[in-house]
Parts: sequence; C-alpha cells; structure tokens
Amino acid sequence: MEITFNTPALLFPAISLLLLAYTNRYLALANLIRKLHDEYMRGEKKTHLLQQIKILRVRINLVRSMQGLGVFSFLCCVVTMYGVYQQWTMVTRFIFALSLLSLLVSLVISLLEISQSTKALEYELSDMEELEKSNFFSDLWGKKEQKE
Repeated sequence: MEITFNTPALLFPAISLLLLAYTNRYLALANLIRKLHDEYMRGEKKTHLLQQIKILRVRINLVRSMQGLGVFSFLCCVVTMYGVYQQWTMVTRFIFALSLLSLLVSLVISLLEISQSTKALEYELSDMEELEKSNFFSDLWGKKEQKE
C-alpha cells in the first residue's frame, strides 16, 4: 500500500469533528459536575447523588482519554504527512497505522463513556416512581386489563 499526502489528510476532518464532539461532552460533564457540586454543598442529597458523582468521575476520565487519543491520532497524521514529504516509507506506514489504532481506541472509549452516561440517566429515572415500576410489558398488560 502506498501512502500519499491524501491518505492522512482524509482523517483531518473526521478527527477534527470527533475532537469537537469530545469537547462538547467534556463541557456538558463540567456543567453537570458543577450543578451536582452545588446541590451537594447546599445539602440537597438525592438518593443517587453519590452514585452519580462516582459515574461522573469515571466519565470525565474517559473523556480525557478520548481527547488525548484523538489528539495523538491527529499528531500522528501530521507526522505521517511529514514522513511522506521526506519519503520515509516504512516509518510513514507505521505512524499512520498508529494513528488509525489511536483513533479506533478513542472511539471504543467513546462507546464506554456513552454506556456510563446511560447508567447515570438510569439512576435519574429510578428516582421517579412511575418510571421505575413501568416497562414495555407491564404497560402492554396494564392497558389490556383496562380495556377489558
């Protein structure tokens, strides 16, 4: 496989958009952490506040890893382009592969962070009694019994 300037350049917009999305996740987490911190300092202790704080700590570390790997992937693309310019064929292939792997790991960590986000939302929903007890099947059976 021959790597040209265009090969790593194709990743530039994708990585840039990913970094923007990761930054938005970080900012949303930072705002949520500040809000929960204020609630905690005021003494408003919800039943799942400590569980949410633990999840937020994990999520912020995951976002940091996602961002770090995304930036590393971007840097590897730049080095790959320089390697193409210098005609370092073997080094260029290795660094570009490293860039792709870094991007892949970043995306996998993003999936883990989304999973943690979902877990935190489930804690929020469990505070609402109606939603905690209902599910698809109970809603179906409940409506069936009401019709009869």
